[in-house]
Amino acid sequence: MIELIPAIDIIDGHCVRLTKGDYSQKTIYGDPMEMAIQFESIGYKRLHVVDLDGAKSKHIINDDVLRRITTNTSLVVDFGGGIKTDDDIKKAFDAGASMVTIGSIAVSNPELFKKWLQIYGPDRIILGADVRNGYISINGWKDNSEEELLPFLKRYVDMGVKNVLCTDISKDGTLSGPAILLYKEVMSAYPTLNLIASGGVSSIDDIKELNAADIPSVVFGKAIYEGKINLKELWDWQNASYPV
Repeated sequence: MIELIPAIDIIDGHCVRLTKGDYSQKTIYGDPMEMAIQFESIGYKRLHVVDLDGAKSKHIINDDVLRRITTNTSLVVDFGGGIKTDDDIKKAFDAGASMVTIGSIAVSNPELFKKWLQIYGPDRIILGADVRNGYISINGWKDNSEEELLPFLKRYVDMGVKNVLCTDISKDGTLSGPAILLYKEVMSAYPTLNLIASGGVSSIDDIKELNAADIPSVVFGKAIYEGKINLKELWDWQNASYPV
């Protein structure tokens, strides 16, 4: 059964969503901690938090918001955005993150990523693979790299990475449906990978389709805030299918 991971993206301390990673296409939805408490009250155990200010500034900005969430809930939080240095990753874990998502550094400084993987272990490090036209994008999706997705993943799977968050940027925030074929391609190449699909989820049916495709996990955000997904209905579907 697919793991359900609601998402909270943060700018200026607010819960927001962008469209295709465009900071000029921003919608504000409220207080991140209140959203996290709501998710937990329904029964959700996981939360994906992205510091969009941090991703843009290349260092963590909203660790205080992360700390508020982890202090006031028991959610298992993975945190990303702006983690570029030893101090940044320490700051994220000190603020209560259970896991961190690392993308840009895996492209720009593979040795540092490898060091973190060795220090913190593969259960606490998620490789961020944000894809635009088949290539990895970095620095809050502002910059394109020359790294193609599957060779990029192979290098890090061989290094011991177990968790990958893969986002099709063309889908993100569009409510146009997830990139099922892309995720199937990744799972075909790396069947033991804990792949976390991200981008484009618009309905419970989209999540059911990902589940049918044996995608291990899914992150979804805008569909929640736009009322396209009823969180209680989704939770009840999961538990009816696979009681916990």
